[in-house]
Amino acid sequence: MAENTTLLTYKGKPLMRKDNVIYYGSMADRYIIMLQILDSEKSGDIELSGRVAIYLQLTDENVRPKDRIVRKSEKKGLFSAMDIASVWLTRALAEKL
Repeated sequence: MAENTTLLTYKGKPLMRKDNVIYYGSMADRYIIMLQILDSEKSGDIELSGRVAIYLQLTDENVRPKDRIVRKSEKKGLFSAMDIASVWLTRALAEKL
C-alpha cells in the first residue's frame, strides 16, 4: 500500500518536525529556518508552546554548523515565531547573490 507523503506547509514552504525542533523551508534552497521549542505550557488537555528560538541558517554543508546561523531570535508562542520565520526566509531567499 502506498504511504501518504503529503508534507505540511506554511505559506507555501514545507514544515518538518522532529521532537521539539521544526524545520521550515526546503533544503534545496540556500536558507532554511530552524525553530526550537524551548518550553511549553499545559492548557487543559493541550500542550502549547512557550518560548521558541528562531534560527535562519545556511543549508551549505561545507560551512561549519556554528557558522551556518545567519540570524537568531526568540519569541513567545509558535504563531509569533512562525510569522517572523516566514518574513526572514522570504527576504533571505529573495536576495541576489
